Amino acid sequence: MGIVQLRYQYRVVLTPGQRMCAARVFGCRRVVWNDALARIGPVKASNKLLGNAKARRAEGPYRHIPKNAELGKTLITQAKKTAERAFLSHCPVGVMQQTLRDLDAAWKAHEESKTGKRKGPRVAPPRFKSRKDNRQSARFTRSDRFAVLDNGRLRLPKIGDLRVTWTRDLPSTPTSVTLIKERSGRYFVSFVVKSDPAQDVLPPVDGDQGIDLGLARFAVLADGSHIASPKYLRRAEKKLRKRQRELSRKAKGSNNRDKARIKVARAHAKVADSRRNFHHQWSHRVTSENQAVFTETLNVRGLARTRLAKSVYDAGWAQFVAMLEYKAIRRGRFFAKVAPNFPSSQICSACGHRDGPKPLHVRTWTCPEPTCRTRHDRDWNAGQNVLYEGRRIAASMTEPPTPGPGASRR
Repeated sequence: MGIVQLRYQYRVVLTPGQRMCAARVFGCRRVVWNDALARIGPVKASNKLLGNAKARRAEGPYRHIPKNAELGKTLITQAKKTAERAFLSHCPVGVMQQTLRDLDAAWKAHEESKTGKRKGPRVAPPRFKSRKDNRQSARFTRSDRFAVLDNGRLRLPKIGDLRVTWTRDLPSTPTSVTLIKERSGRYFVSFVVKSDPAQDVLPPVDGDQGIDLGLARFAVLADGSHIASPKYLRRAEKKLRKRQRELSRKAKGSNNRDKARIKVARAHAKVADSRRNFHHQWSHRVTSENQAVFTETLNVRGLARTRLAKSVYDAGWAQFVAMLEYKAIRRGRFFAKVAPNFPSSQICSACGHRDGPKPLHVRTWTCPEPTCRTRHDRDWNAGQNVLYEGRRIAASMTEPPTPGPGASRR
């Protein structure tokens, strides 16, 4: 495995003057994005819908789609010399050029998702940005000459020296940094650094783990232990309702409403931060203590359309599984997901008998096989079956599968 790119994110504190400068940079980036989208958006959309021949008949000669170099010359270099766009001089050139590259990548992702080249859900076309967008960001590249100073501050051109809350050291010199303003008014910087993956590989350990995710208990492990569900959103609902009522009473467009909106955003940010920290801690522990980790494949989008939607989103299964996967890969562990149609809750982990589907209120059941009659906890039994199926997947990738408990329980 070669060199990989990692992101390191830190909290930063801006002075009032620096916040004004950052707002100018965000505004210039938004203007360049909107100007470029106005030029290439309708052209790409009409050409994609009509096709080359129909486009020529409907619009005359086939319309030219400008490249990034041409857009940069027109929308940045020449635009700064006009009275309407003279304020673009308050933004580093590299940030505006990166904006054009981001727009090009957004169009590419949209078109590839329609043709099937890009995996996952369909990506919407890029939209025009509004000054009312509560989340803002700007990416500084090496051409902007940002620097981490000896006193620990981060120097960003056109903004100043920012005070960074360093929680860990950067493994190498960053290639780019993104300044982010959240809806809650907090500022973060995200560094992109290159790292050697061999430095993160942990010594091999004995043991593997199967994980069954749930709502009553966040996760039940195959070894018999479980992770309690913290339910951060449920615990914060009272405070969130209070903040939302305060927001609804404020007049639209007033400064007090904007202050109330920030309080609501901060309350939600606290819930998200607590959940993310919980996922980081347990994913770190599971991948550190086991050589192989296996999980079930959940249809989170489908479950989110049921009456359990709030509890499903509160658990954050997708984020936890994503953390397990990338941490296992970085640490030299094996990670695998069982097939979505694997009946982990229908199979007896002791004898392999398939008993059929069961309603959610059935938490314990007894194997009907006369020679078995083992009584199971539903979640622990599912974790065992996930572990057996994961072992079968791992064996099929390295050598012919060997018979054993759960080796062929589909």
